Amino acid sequence: MPPADLVLGLLAGFGIAVVTTPVGVSGAVFLLPVQLAVLHVPNPAVTPTNLLFNVVAAPGGLWRYRRRPTSGGVAEETRRLTRLLLRGTAPGVVLGSIVRVHLLPGPRPFRVVVGAVLLAIGLWLVRRVLAAPVGRPPLGALTTVALAAVVGVVGGVYGIGGGSLLAPILVGSGLSVAVVAPAALASTFVTSLVGAATYAVLATQVSGSIAPDWPVGLACGLGGLLGGYLGARLQPHVPTRALTLLLGVLAVALGATYLGLAAR
Repeated sequence: MPPADLVLGLLAGFGIAVVTTPVGVSGAVFLLPVQLAVLHVPNPAVTPTNLLFNVVAAPGGLWRYRRRPTSGGVAEETRRLTRLLLRGTAPGVVLGSIVRVHLLPGPRPFRVVVGAVLLAIGLWLVRRVLAAPVGRPPLGALTTVALAAVVGVVGGVYGIGGGSLLAPILVGSGLSVAVVAPAALASTFVTSLVGAATYAVLATQVSGSIAPDWPVGLACGLGGLLGGYLGARLQPHVPTRALTLLLGVLAVALGATYLGLAAR
């Protein structure tokens, strides 16, 4: 890997994490196109490389969130939500990793999955921002765990850890960003550890590029580590509505691009 590409990966990881960490998203969902189109990480190694990015990058934002002053109620609600999310995402990511290796190894079906997930995320975010705010009852514990399990499977296939899906859904259900952001990021970190370990085991049993691209993952992750800390620090000063709309529009554009490539 040329040094210039590693520097590019570091800068991409930093910039993406600064923007996404304030809403509880590690940024892996937006880093994937950079890995595929610019850094040329092969399929399906791009998925565990994305999980490696999460493992390295997430602690920056988590460290900052842990240091911020919060009331006891917010801290306890965050811990409770984190436990519920991990009960679903951790086993889900193992199943998703197996699906990715055995059922979606080629570039075309993977692009369909990538495009569909990005498009769904983007439309959800844009709709939530533009719609008039309405009061919704919070999700029950069982529903939250089931949702997290589904997201874990998608995260294992896609290499996103799940925070980019969980955060908008949970905020849309009525939870505050202050509670959701650190919980979703913590879930992403632990789930990515489990997913990366699963891919490491699968790499010993299946031929092909299944192991992560370590130089790319570490370079992007280091940028994400620094950017995540800065993004979490900036969260109280960033207009969440504008930031969420920006993320939604970007996700829709990327999703449409990948579906278009898959249709060729």
